[in-house]
Amino acid sequence: MLKSALAQRLRPNFDDDRDADTFLLRLERYGADLVESLEAVYGDQTNALLDGLFEVMIHAFHARPDDLKRLDEARLLRPDWLQAPDMIGYVAYADRFAGNLKGVAQKVDYLQGLGVKYLHLMPLLNPRPGENDGGYAVQDYRAVRSDLGSMDDLSLLARDLREKGISLALDLVLNHVAQEHEWAARARAGEEKYRRYFHIFPDRAAPDSFERTLPEIFPDFALGNFTWNEEAGGWVWTTFNAYQWDLNWANPDVFREFLEIILYLANRGVEVFRLDAIAFIWKRLGTDCQNQPEVHHLTRALRSCLRIVAPGVAFKAEAIVAPGDLIHYLGARDHHGKVSDMAYHNSLMVQLWSSLASRHTHLFEEALKAFAPKPTSTTWGLYVRCHDDIGWAISDEDAARAGLSGANHRHFLSDFYSGEFPGSFARGLVFQFNPETGDRRISGSAASLAGLEAAETPEQVNDAVQRLLLLHTVTLGFGGVPLLYMGDELAVLNDYSFAQTPEHAADNRWVHRPQMNWEVAGAVQANADTPAGRVNAGLRHLIRVRQSTPHLHASIESQVIPSPDRRVLLLRRGHPLGTLLQVYNFSEKPVPVPGHLLRGHLGDTADERLSGFQYDLTPAELTLPPYGRWWLTTP
Repeated sequence: MLKSALAQRLRPNFDDDRDADTFLLRLERYGADLVESLEAVYGDQTNALLDGLFEVMIHAFHARPDDLKRLDEARLLRPDWLQAPDMIGYVAYADRFAGNLKGVAQKVDYLQGLGVKYLHLMPLLNPRPGENDGGYAVQDYRAVRSDLGSMDDLSLLARDLREKGISLALDLVLNHVAQEHEWAARARAGEEKYRRYFHIFPDRAAPDSFERTLPEIFPDFALGNFTWNEEAGGWVWTTFNAYQWDLNWANPDVFREFLEIILYLANRGVEVFRLDAIAFIWKRLGTDCQNQPEVHHLTRALRSCLRIVAPGVAFKAEAIVAPGDLIHYLGARDHHGKVSDMAYHNSLMVQLWSSLASRHTHLFEEALKAFAPKPTSTTWGLYVRCHDDIGWAISDEDAARAGLSGANHRHFLSDFYSGEFPGSFARGLVFQFNPETGDRRISGSAASLAGLEAAETPEQVNDAVQRLLLLHTVTLGFGGVPLLYMGDELAVLNDYSFAQTPEHAADNRWVHRPQMNWEVAGAVQANADTPAGRVNAGLRHLIRVRQSTPHLHASIESQVIPSPDRRVLLLRRGHPLGTLLQVYNFSEKPVPVPGHLLRGHLGDTADERLSGFQYDLTPAELTLPPYGRWWLTTP
């Protein structure tokens, strides 16, 4: 129970009794989580920190616009809004999609036509000039990149999206700021308060101790994790790039700063925050400084504050980590369901491409079985491709259970998707080759990686189209928020012109970050027989089916069913309305599926939702076509 003394102390900050009751009831509900996590991180500094946090929270509560307060109440009545089958995401760079924020507002009808209810605009908060890691080197969290518009334009866009049932998601970079950020500038100027916002060391003693267990994230162009800065007179922790200064979250002032930023942006209409580089924010000597327990306490505390002021807002964790670590970003044990509302299922994406190359799903099965059940109140972010490279996050343990060598399979995948492997259909580029580990990540658009760029015959084009639709069908059917990356709905190919832009030339991930082709988008239905037309029509059909299939509510997990044929993946979803069995063929050959296997889950007949046909399951075998996909439900 909220202590009455605290309630009496805070109540005078409200002129309206109803507002006071709302705030204090939420504080009573989430206050224990907030205090417990803050004490776990900050110890005896917690009480002083809480006084400052209450001031920030009450101010933001009063400043929250009425329409957003109404959204909060609606979300409290429907807490599963991110889990519903009609939730479809779209991810785009605002400038590459429509020029600027006003241009995005003019394309909302296009998004609605796709069935989109969640729009993630890639980094648009004001970055440092020049090289900025694709916008992830933020100079000012309270300003929009000038060529995209203003903060008022962002608020207007958020309102327009909200009125049409689309939630706006933005990136929030937590681990670091640009070296040009005001905090870093004041640290270099010698202000002790701001020097404590960062990790600055006078000599190499501490950095060398940390480096013994730290990996290099970008070995091609960012060697080591520390950079000497003459103005600061010290070695600055710079995990990602020399111009991105890691923040010291052990300093409670950093927590308060970010709470202010989050609530400011939430009041501007941001409904989902993608917590970028969240795994890296806590540093501990002798570790890789990722996934430390304090990370989850800090996220839980920020989320508790958000639930009190703006409960209609959600967190999505950008944590590309092993399954055993990933579950903690959604919440385990005491944190169950109290950390982030969504996390990326990077492993699903990696296994999709792995199975497509190998025509073998045993590793896929083993990888999925390694995941602990997620909290039923949370959801996965699912994707075929994203703005980033593909790192072959395949564990040696999963590979061994599938009878494979992890190192050899990762090597095979890099060879295959760079087009070096004999007979490969893929056309990708090697990104960040690490000679010490042998790791080679891959850049490339989904269509180029799936074979469309290399296709020379109608049969090869058809195979590429079917591969793309297979990948999308799995992500739409797995259970979570499927995130369509801009252009995938048009089967766009690699854009090699990135090399002509100086600030992009050294980073080949821009090969899969093209400009939106509105000419193709406008003619895609008229040109239904083109690859773009076929993928677009197929994807729109898949989305419509998904949105009418209640079995895909994300509170229910997909369970792996052992497949009798290694080319086929079987996923089962048990729903109160009946069973949904998904059957996927990862090869270009037809595959027989035993009738008794299907009958064991569905009975003698089943509705195949993607085609609308009813199947008789009594024959000894049913034939799954090349790259075939079935969503079978009990009638």
